[in-house]
Amino acid sequence: MALIVQKYGGSSVADAESIKRVAKRIVETRKGGNEVVVAVSAMGDTTDELLDLAHDVTPIPAPRELDMLLTAGERISMALLAMAIRSMGYDARSFTGSQAGMITDAQHGAARIVDVTPGRIRDALDEGAIAIVAGFQGFNRDTKDITTLGRGGSDTTAVALAAALNAEICEIYTDVDGVFTADPRVVPMARKIDRITSEEMLELAAAGAKVLYIRAVEYARRHGVTLHVRSSFNNNEGTLVLHENAARAAKQEDGSTVEEPIIAGVATDLSEAKITVVGVPDVPGKAAQIFKIVAKTDANVDMIVQNVSAASTGLTDISFTLPKSEGQRVLTALKAEQGDVGFQNLQYDDQIGKLALVGAGMRTNSGVSAKLFEALYEAGINIEMISTSEIRISVVTRADSVNEAARVVHRAFGLDGDATAIVYAGTGR
Repeated sequence: MALIVQKYGGSSVADAESIKRVAKRIVETRKGGNEVVVAVSAMGDTTDELLDLAHDVTPIPAPRELDMLLTAGERISMALLAMAIRSMGYDARSFTGSQAGMITDAQHGAARIVDVTPGRIRDALDEGAIAIVAGFQGFNRDTKDITTLGRGGSDTTAVALAAALNAEICEIYTDVDGVFTADPRVVPMARKIDRITSEEMLELAAAGAKVLYIRAVEYARRHGVTLHVRSSFNNNEGTLVLHENAARAAKQEDGSTVEEPIIAGVATDLSEAKITVVGVPDVPGKAAQIFKIVAKTDANVDMIVQNVSAASTGLTDISFTLPKSEGQRVLTALKAEQGDVGFQNLQYDDQIGKLALVGAGMRTNSGVSAKLFEALYEAGINIEMISTSEIRISVVTRADSVNEAARVVHRAFGLDGDATAIVYAGTGR
């Protein structure tokens, strides 16, 4: 008997009919002779609605109380889903994150999982029940408080349960048919990818691909969990996200002699801003000084570019990108230390967009950068920043041109499919 973990996002359980459809799918998996554990998100846009409600009550909600509020969404979903399954004649038991053994640190709003002790889940499975777990939430042993895992937390919950229970596979259900070569809402001709390495998926998620969240991919890669990203609106095969060793083994088993594509996909991100520290003395230690200040704010810095200093002044500029939500906090911290660092001023730009090209084939193929830059040049799109890794090239451009950039680059690398991709509902989550 295989153990399968399934995760359903908000658009998959948006209303009563959707919940009944999901319940039927879960029961069919159970009828197939499998043990089933389900992690579920809040219905539709419930989390956003609760956040709005909290901010209507107070401009700055207390983090502990906000976590208590937000976890209500998943508790509603888990209970309704368990009721729907029981109405079909199968035993189902719902569990909060704490009841499921999701132990986290004490960071409200962005807690990290430190341990998983799924004893009650295992007992329920041994007794023939389907276990329904509220995603996105956990429990801190020291404070005894409920915590939340941040955006994408239900994905992380599912992967953590799959790892702790030694599940055969973790199925992530969403409103598209799998992982595509680009966001089908941005690039209508995007193609579904049948199989992708966790390394490539990690880069795509980090670059803004929303079908999977980076923390879930990281956890899966670290613990060797195979992910299957698929639609909750049909029974089509989705995309397998495999560890590199598993990907090689699968290719050998297929007997394929065809090389993998150079480029796996294109990702875009409009959630970042750029800060430029202008007029920094070009002497050792100044960059360290600046980024120590940034680090104290807990901001997540992405791309960093330092210009060559001007010979006449001995000054340079340092630019970096970070989430818009953290921009003002970092600006305030840097301004407070301007005298000590000795820079001239700060520039803030929240009208940027990031495009990333990802593919393991970059390691062994030349000319990828040239083709990327030429495609953007021919479309009249200016590049403001460039960053690379072994299997990724990222560029920053204007926010209002990044979607067109994605379509242009997707076409230039031969990634366009033969038909328009289908998005069934919601936002892909």
